[in-house]
Amino acid sequence: MQNKKTVYLDYAASAPARESSLAAEAAYAASPYAGANPNSLHTQGRLAARALDQARSDLARCLGGKFRPSEVAFTSGGTESNNLALFGLAAGARERDRRRTKVVMSAIEHDSVLDVAAPLRAEGFEVELVRPGRDGKVAPEALAEAVDGGCALVSVMYANNETGVVQPVAELAAAAHAAGALFHTDAVQAFGRVPLDLAAVDAVSAAAHKIGGPVGVGLLAVRGRAALRPRQFGGGQELGRRPGTQDVRGALAFAAAAKECCDGLEGRREACAAKARRLYARLCADGGPILATAGTEVGEDRLPGMVSLLVPDLDSETMILALDDAGFEVSAGSACSSGSLDPSHVLSAMGIARREALGSLRVSFDERADDEDLERFADALLGIVAARTGARR
Repeated sequence: MQNKKTVYLDYAASAPARESSLAAEAAYAASPYAGANPNSLHTQGRLAARALDQARSDLARCLGGKFRPSEVAFTSGGTESNNLALFGLAAGARERDRRRTKVVMSAIEHDSVLDVAAPLRAEGFEVELVRPGRDGKVAPEALAEAVDGGCALVSVMYANNETGVVQPVAELAAAAHAAGALFHTDAVQAFGRVPLDLAAVDAVSAAAHKIGGPVGVGLLAVRGRAALRPRQFGGGQELGRRPGTQDVRGALAFAAAAKECCDGLEGRREACAAKARRLYARLCADGGPILATAGTEVGEDRLPGMVSLLVPDLDSETMILALDDAGFEVSAGSACSSGSLDPSHVLSAMGIARREALGSLRVSFDERADDEDLERFADALLGIVAARTGARR
């Protein structure tokens, strides 16, 4: 019996490794400085340090926004980058001005930002959440109402990890700066997928595995003018911002994946957006049982390879397992815990009804996705929904 083909469509969780990234790892392994500590003064250490500096420069170029290579610190991934940004920048701002004891974040942030709220409060900060509109966007006017002279830091993600909605980051940063606050953006989903406008941003997070680099490598870029207090100590690496011997292999592989994604980005983006539009057209017919979470338009304000769906009165877990059995791997905007399904905090913050939010699906891919596989996925999902709702395909 022939094995069933499995089609992976969960790139927003972790994208398949790119050949360029694997090649960079192989080149490192074959190099004379493989395993050398880049902080050592001997020849192999200096070679490793030179390679690390090149990776840092490549990533700074891919970020844009006039970030300097020296402002890029390597981390273990997006979660550490976001934690370091929230704690470190808030503490730094408060040390400079004791009146600044407030942190503002959106209600649709990733858990690696939202879950920092409680420990920030324990350290004496007030934390306020700003809700988006039904379109998934945080309005600059709404943010401006929450930010005042006591605000130390604002953090709003560049693009949402469930809906793919891109935020008006430049305008949000301007609202933060008008009150003298710093502005951080979690660009983990956006980096390498859409052009970034970071000119007004004080700090930005990114992760390698979202773009086909290795798991366990990320970055936090922070402007030199912004005081960042470290959360770990010992060694002084990364200018003291994130001590510990750096992962040169991971940094090189991250930089290789980033260069591949950023070179010819517009062409890659449009090719991917076209795939998403076709998928929305198949799945979200007028009057059908499948809804588009934030509309079917895949323009500049949406990640090109994320299709966010709602199936009212069906639950995500049932659909995901049925799709998995059919050979398609996707994820949900809902978190399943202890046998009970709770609506996604993102969809709830957008004002989406519980009966719709419980049936959320996230289909994510990049330009490497096969068109025929996407068509077969659409057939499978439509069949599953029809069988469970009685809707016609």
